[in-house]
Amino acid sequence: MKTIYTLNAPQPIGPYAQAVISNGLLFTSGQIGLDPVSSEMAGEDIESQTRQVLDNLAAVLEQAGSSPDKVVKTTIFLADLSDFAVVNGLYGDFFGDHKPARSTFQVAGLPKSARIEIELVAEV
Repeated sequence: MKTIYTLNAPQPIGPYAQAVISNGLLFTSGQIGLDPVSSEMAGEDIESQTRQVLDNLAAVLEQAGSSPDKVVKTTIFLADLSDFAVVNGLYGDFFGDHKPARSTFQVAGLPKSARIEIELVAEV
């Protein structure tokens, strides 16, 4: 296994890695909308947080030598499922024509009162 770390994504706020590569696959920890420079939420609205989450994931993918078109599966956690349409639009823009498998859940709460968290699995 190889641990992945980049300064272009937020530092972990707990005892975990940003991502791990094992057997040719990249497994990311969940990313919330933290700005990697300020360690503050990118905004209170779902659009700002989703954009930051996707930027954070892109940075981790790049550091691992992967890219959005190599993503196999994503899991999205939403504080409010009514945010799904906004998230779905930004998610579609991020992946373009690539369509990884995806699960989406509404959850009771997320770290730092985030509105969204996304984790993914990608080929390296």
